[in-house]
Amino acid sequence: MTLPVQLAQQAADAVRELLAEAAAENTTRSYSSALRYWAGWHQARYGIELTLPVPEAAVLQFVVDHVVRRNADGDLAWELPLSVDQALVTAGLKAKLGPWTLSTVRHRVAVLSTAHRLKQLPNPCEQPAIRTVLSRAARAAVKRGERPRKKTAITLTELEAMLATCDDSLEGVRDRALLCFGFASGGRRRSEIAAADMRDLRRIGDKGYIYRLEHSKTQQAGVTVNSTPDKPVLDRAALAMEDWLDASGITEGAIFRRLWKRRIGPALSPAAVGEIVQRRAQQAGLEGDFGGHSLRSGFVTEASRQGVALPAIMQLTEHRAVSSVIGYFQTGGATANPAARLLED
Repeated sequence: MTLPVQLAQQAADAVRELLAEAAAENTTRSYSSALRYWAGWHQARYGIELTLPVPEAAVLQFVVDHVVRRNADGDLAWELPLSVDQALVTAGLKAKLGPWTLSTVRHRVAVLSTAHRLKQLPNPCEQPAIRTVLSRAARAAVKRGERPRKKTAITLTELEAMLATCDDSLEGVRDRALLCFGFASGGRRRSEIAAADMRDLRRIGDKGYIYRLEHSKTQQAGVTVNSTPDKPVLDRAALAMEDWLDASGITEGAIFRRLWKRRIGPALSPAAVGEIVQRRAQQAGLEGDFGGHSLRSGFVTEASRQGVALPAIMQLTEHRAVSSVIGYFQTGGATANPAARLLED
């Protein structure tokens, strides 16, 4: 069975419109990949090219093809035929055989929904049947004991261990500055660290630096937040930044760069930032699932542990919902909660 290498024309048009609307490169890449998968799945499943609007029945089939459920015999099952699954993997549209996580399915459906809205076409993804099935699938997953997987938080203890692995080599100086900047400026996302630019960094006397976060995920979503884009880089983070800028000679452009021995290369990618965090955690002998988002989760966790007020935390992280911030609070949160010690003498 032949799968389309290129997107169907209407899906390609939708991607171009998404490119114009979404400033984030990662978002654009994610949307393009999702629509390419939709085109490949539709071709493999039905033998015809995907066109918009997609019938509601096809969207429903997509969901049950990819979401795992417990059948009448009590076994886990999903509906994607093995031959179709194998064809999608062979074509490079799917990483491995088997069902997806519910969050992945929701993302794919959301992307298709956006494509329909941009085309001003009847949107099958908004139909009650689709919403109900996804909602019930989420409840079923919880009943099976499944929980969202989150990156392990890098609190001050983990950060200190990781910084201890950074020597005085150019790479060590860079990684120390990157880790300190990502943590101390408010738990920056890996994409925000990769996008950090000298034009947005200014010195404030002997106190350190102010970094103006012009392109956060929240801002790209068109959401107004009650916080300033100015994020402080102070104390040890400022010293680490100063050491990196002196050692690298960077005066303009991207702050955090690739290194080729002693040569300074182009800006790090978001994926490379995540790899640096993972490598330093491994070198420090830390156990857990670490990644770029660990700095963000760890910042919120550590700030909460130290009694920093929630508005102050949100001012640096740029979260707009309290529930989102609380969702990041991880390691030690239960025992550190003062409400847990009401019976203490």
